[in-house]
Amino acid sequence: ERNALRNNSYRWKFPIPYILADSLDLNAKGVILQAFEMFRLKSCVDFKPYEGEQTYLKFEKLDGCWSHVGDLQTGQTVSIGERCDYKAIVEHELLHALGFYHEQSRTDRDDYVQIWWDEIIEGFAYAFDKHNDSFLDDLNTPYDYESVLHYGPYSFNINSSVPTITTKIPEFNEIIGQRLDFSRIDLLRLNRMYNCTSSLTFLDQCSFEYINICGMVQSGQDSANWNHTLGKPGDEDYTLVGNCAGRGYFMHLDTEAGHAGQSALLESRILYPRRKEKCLQFFYRLNGSPQDKLVIWVKKDDGTGNVRRVEKLHTITADGEHHWKLASIPFSVQTKFRYGFQGVRGDPATSAGGIAIDDTSLTETNCPTNVWHIRNFTSLFNNTSKGDYIISPVFYSSEGYAFALQLYPHGRNSSPYTDYMGITFHLCSSPNDALLEWPAGHRQVVLSVLDQDPDVIHRMSFSLSFTTDPNQLVYGRNDTLQWDKPSITGSFSSFCNCYMSPGVGWNTFLTHRELRWKKFLKNDSLFVFADF
Repeated sequence: ERNALRNNSYRWKFPIPYILADSLDLNAKGVILQAFEMFRLKSCVDFKPYEGEQTYLKFEKLDGCWSHVGDLQTGQTVSIGERCDYKAIVEHELLHALGFYHEQSRTDRDDYVQIWWDEIIEGFAYAFDKHNDSFLDDLNTPYDYESVLHYGPYSFNINSSVPTITTKIPEFNEIIGQRLDFSRIDLLRLNRMYNCTSSLTFLDQCSFEYINICGMVQSGQDSANWNHTLGKPGDEDYTLVGNCAGRGYFMHLDTEAGHAGQSALLESRILYPRRKEKCLQFFYRLNGSPQDKLVIWVKKDDGTGNVRRVEKLHTITADGEHHWKLASIPFSVQTKFRYGFQGVRGDPATSAGGIAIDDTSLTETNCPTNVWHIRNFTSLFNNTSKGDYIISPVFYSSEGYAFALQLYPHGRNSSPYTDYMGITFHLCSSPNDALLEWPAGHRQVVLSVLDQDPDVIHRMSFSLSFTTDPNQLVYGRNDTLQWDKPSITGSFSSFCNCYMSPGVGWNTFLTHRELRWKKFLKNDSLFVFADF
């Protein structure tokens, strides 16, 4: 199989109607919706609730994770069974439904991988079959070890320690079977098959590597200008930091020069939204005066076709920390608009630098509610052992629940694994507790590690989630509900001056190899997004 069906009659028309069956776990339903959002962000594939159409996808909890290949035009099932409720697994099954077979089924696969037939469980050899070029099309793309559709080395194996598939280039033995997200070639094929010329929820991004700065414009009505600045040792840009010393550009406002109160406004091109919700993300650094400010604005259509109705979104002030940070700014707009970055000089006499921005992106998606920025991660990793953890600040959900995370760089003591990080989620007591619903059941915890690739389309961020069960008991305590008030379930912590509930999470959060394979670790910073 070259891994996309040639027959055009199996192509879907968008949006694809879907049904979420009652048999699905609540967490699986949430994960399916997350996967839909990834398709919308990275392609033109779209989905809609079923309204009586002849052809549709029905997601059910059956035996295992599986899907038919292509549109059968009569309605078809996608099984999201036990332990299938992971974003990348749902993406995998949806790619099947869209017309793609497994990567190692390509006609030319024997040039790239070795199949060990004697190690395959009896009755499952068919899973490693090939088809000829008349049936499937590789869409003029190379073999992709990183594909989310590639089997892992131990798929359908008889002996748990002996692989059924190995790569001709040994370095890829630990890559095949990745379940982070779509690979670049997965997306290339998907967009070629369905003639996608743009995605549905991606609007804009810029890493400022070129002199045209992605069509952004300097205001002519302010008193200073942003400078397109080449990074240098000690003053690196964020796009290429750690990779190419003295390379890479960013936008910079010098706050050592000029006068207090002078400002520079950098505005995007005019953008035309499809959705209401927006998420503006960018990296910034304030290393000038303590009085320097970075103000984020949006200009909207005023009703006459002119983009001039101004709204302030957020103000970032200097805090004495001079490293790159990540900002996530949610806002809503349904008319054409621009967004802008206004740098404001504080006191030039006390400045030794300025304001910098880099790697901006704007999507029509929800921003993460909470961002945990872990700095100097290599030192933390090297100075901790199995069972040691680092703890996040106390975060708050949109409903007002307080919580914290514990990240175990070398895994939890209870973990049988040696090469995985672990993570746990803990509710924390807060003054809000008297107003909230307890136990805090039927709420989804979503934890993601950001792939800091400057191209938001090609990020392979890792995400895991679970949904709280109001009837779940604390492990080893048959009289206490896990998601009751932390003052009932937990113990007092001097870290937060609060009660923390027992942790729930994963022993297999992210492998040490994955941590350094993609751009999860950049500028020695790790970013964990947390939503509840």
